[in-house]
Amino acid sequence: MDTQITELLRRVRAGDADASHELMPLLYSELRHIAGRYLRKERKNHTLQPTALVNEVYLRMFSTAAPNMADKAHFLAVASQIMRRILVDYARTRNSGKRGGDLHRVQATGSEFGKDDPDTLPLLELDRAIDALALENPVLAQAIEMRYFGGLTAEEASEVTGRSIHSVRHDLRFAQAWLRRALAVESS
Repeated sequence: MDTQITELLRRVRAGDADASHELMPLLYSELRHIAGRYLRKERKNHTLQPTALVNEVYLRMFSTAAPNMADKAHFLAVASQIMRRILVDYARTRNSGKRGGDLHRVQATGSEFGKDDPDTLPLLELDRAIDALALENPVLAQAIEMRYFGGLTAEEASEVTGRSIHSVRHDLRFAQAWLRRALAVESS
């Protein structure tokens, strides 16, 4: 199936509009699973549903120029970036006019962000921290984004970036430590 996806992505890059329509059913369930896993971490009364999130990702990926993705892992990495942008935009829209009364929060485990027990973090705070990390080290920001927002494993992220699994795992540990410090400073 991965070779079929790679071939469809090649056709998409070549400008074959039909290829993007063939591609979506092959990746839909995986994208929906990633979206569902992410949205389960959201606050209880979150109104965005996995299907709507996946549809929005698809529209943003294919509504303009043909995306330039090499394979399935690369596709999922790009989708994770777009998913992050959609969720941040959604949080900003929900927060506008509410003066922080209904802050959009995400579930984060202690091992990810240095808390002793599971806690929730404001999505916008996490987004700002990842953007700051990207200014310092774009590779680390990409690693945490692919893992946290895209649900990619270290092996999949390794495929996307062309780096060793060991390097990706190291980047993830380092990025999580960096984010712990940044979020601790921001919450003080």
